[in-house]
Amino acid sequence: MCAYAAGQVYLNYMNGEWTAASTGRTIPSLNPANPKEIVGYVQESSREDLDRAVAAAKAAFRSWRKLSGAERGDLLFKAAAILERRADEVAETMTREMGKTLPEAKGETLRGVAILRYYAGEGMRKIGEVIPSTDRDALMFTTRVPLGVVGVISPWNFPVAIPIWKTAPALVYGNTVVLKPSEEASVTAAKVVECFEEAGLPAGVLNLVGGYGSVVGQALAEHPDVSGITFTGSNRTGKQIGQIALARGAKYQLEMGGKNPIIIAADADLDQAVEATVSGGLRSTGQKCTATSRVMVMREVYDAFKAKLLDKVSAIKIGDGMEAGVWMGPCVSEKQQKTVLGYIEKGLAEGARLLAGGGKPADPALAEGYFVQPTVFEDVTKEMTIAREEIFGPVLALIPVDSLEEAIELANDSEYGLSASIFTKDIASMLAFIRETDAGLVRVNAETAGVELQAPFGGMKQSSSHSREQGQAAIEFFTAVKTVFVKA
Repeated sequence: MCAYAAGQVYLNYMNGEWTAASTGRTIPSLNPANPKEIVGYVQESSREDLDRAVAAAKAAFRSWRKLSGAERGDLLFKAAAILERRADEVAETMTREMGKTLPEAKGETLRGVAILRYYAGEGMRKIGEVIPSTDRDALMFTTRVPLGVVGVISPWNFPVAIPIWKTAPALVYGNTVVLKPSEEASVTAAKVVECFEEAGLPAGVLNLVGGYGSVVGQALAEHPDVSGITFTGSNRTGKQIGQIALARGAKYQLEMGGKNPIIIAADADLDQAVEATVSGGLRSTGQKCTATSRVMVMREVYDAFKAKLLDKVSAIKIGDGMEAGVWMGPCVSEKQQKTVLGYIEKGLAEGARLLAGGGKPADPALAEGYFVQPTVFEDVTKEMTIAREEIFGPVLALIPVDSLEEAIELANDSEYGLSASIFTKDIASMLAFIRETDAGLVRVNAETAGVELQAPFGGMKQSSSHSREQGQAAIEFFTAVKTVFVKA
């Protein structure tokens, strides 16, 4: 399985072999820009298939954990080189499968390459420290040991970056992995796993099981031989996984939703702020957990900001992400399109005023795809559904405010706390925002979406289980501390 081929069947990967699910059934992965095109067929696996994958990972763990960090890192370096060589193919598959534009898909794929190289280097970094003992004839130190088999449940919106930023640290720290990707992005996941296979990863160290979350994801969370679960997705599913893992004593890590605010101060560079609001809220069709959703604008610049924003939004070209010049692609699926359109209807019903968009594009060439116009509301109150619930679509809500204190209070008035940003030139405003905003990621004069791979990432409140991913923070989840006392 190498080049992209529409309609190809993609298998599970277990114990170093590509194999069909025991059910004999597959799931079609559709191109959301053109649902008549089947990008590929992925496996509809059963609990029995998941059991086989976990058994393979458990058996492989015995020898994988004995390798040095440098040896494991070398294999990640090889996988990075292979993914870089295949970046165009993987990016094209991603665009066809889940809809983001080809430049975004290429950028994400190359980010995956960088993540692999970063964690390959982790194999040579420290994993413990020496601690003074009260016994002068003793040596006491800590080391870190792998958890065992780790289950990775990844979403469709970043089908290369998220599986890699979970899988790469798990592997380099000595764990083995069972990856369950979203069914909407399983073809892309298979191509990523092919890169690990080509790099020479030993059989059973990384396993791929396709299928529905209600079957495979549930079984992975419940499996007694899975020592840790790392999940990115919806709050409802994440909480279920956390409860299951907690009940059986497994370690779990949840990254979930966001309702991310951006504050536009009176002294902000409005052109820069508009660019960041549009990019943060509408790029990738708003299908990011860090996407800008609520826009708090100081009243004295509200009209000027709104005018510039609407000009920018009106210039957005919607279409198939494979086409040159297209800025925004479709929603990932018909279900997601209906969800976004449903939120827009709720906004109108609850009294918000529509300024732009609000439905499907009028272009008949886009009628078959799962497209939604970039949408902007004003007259939005904090009680409205579109101001409180995560939409995961290209919808912005403008809210005028009279002070920074009011803006921060509104920003914090949410069950979520993932990311937030402010545009201002005033250092006191920056510091107040940084100090008082309840979010795991705060950005000044930058969009809410995005975090550098070497920095910890995660949310507060209902946005996460309060652990952190990426950077050196990843070692905290994927390993356990062992304290060693040696008596002379």
